[in-house]
Amino acid sequence: MKILITAGPTREFIDPVRFISNPATGKLGYILAKKAKDSGHSVTLISGPAYLKCPEGVKIISVLSAMDMFNAVLKNFPLNDALIMSAAVSDWGPEKKHSEKLKKKSSWNLKLVPNPDILKNITKIKKENQLVAGFALESSHLLENGWKKMKEKNMDMVIINDVSYFGQGDKKSRVFILFPDKTIENCTGFTKIRLSSIILKRIENLFEQKQIINTQ
Repeated sequence: MKILITAGPTREFIDPVRFISNPATGKLGYILAKKAKDSGHSVTLISGPAYLKCPEGVKIISVLSAMDMFNAVLKNFPLNDALIMSAAVSDWGPEKKHSEKLKKKSSWNLKLVPNPDILKNITKIKKENQLVAGFALESSHLLENGWKKMKEKNMDMVIINDVSYFGQGDKKSRVFILFPDKTIENCTGFTKIRLSSIILKRIENLFEQKQIINTQ
């Protein structure tokens, strides 16, 4: 397979030295990229500033902002069989990026505007033989919100986890993998290495199923 993986956070700059971001490490996406490459797949990794070593043999595209990642995914997705969207993309960005460093103020109102929803846009151009797996981070009602996002964004698989240890390395949190047939796979407490193996295996199985259906 040709697999496109996103990883890491994005940065939404306010001025040349200040930005809005999140504590995503990008580790799971990089582990997924290595496992996919080791399994014989062709892998492209689109990464925000994660400061991790790119796995050998993986093509890497470095990005900063949500718009950078949106454009990179939009350009590369048609060339791949599957997209695993593990990056933590900022939902909002400053309405205006100032070209010069802002002076310190006693108070200041910062207006934010929505960034493009990458998954929602990508699934609109998804072909019958392509797969899209997305991640969702929630504070509560994990399954309910996961099913909602799967339906809204027309995904083939959703990996949903809670925010308890977001950005805290190898600490384990509640994780579930959801499928369109309403199957739920509980991966709570799994390490990132074990979780990545399961995600990759499910992607391979789904792709094989699509190939069989398309040849009938």
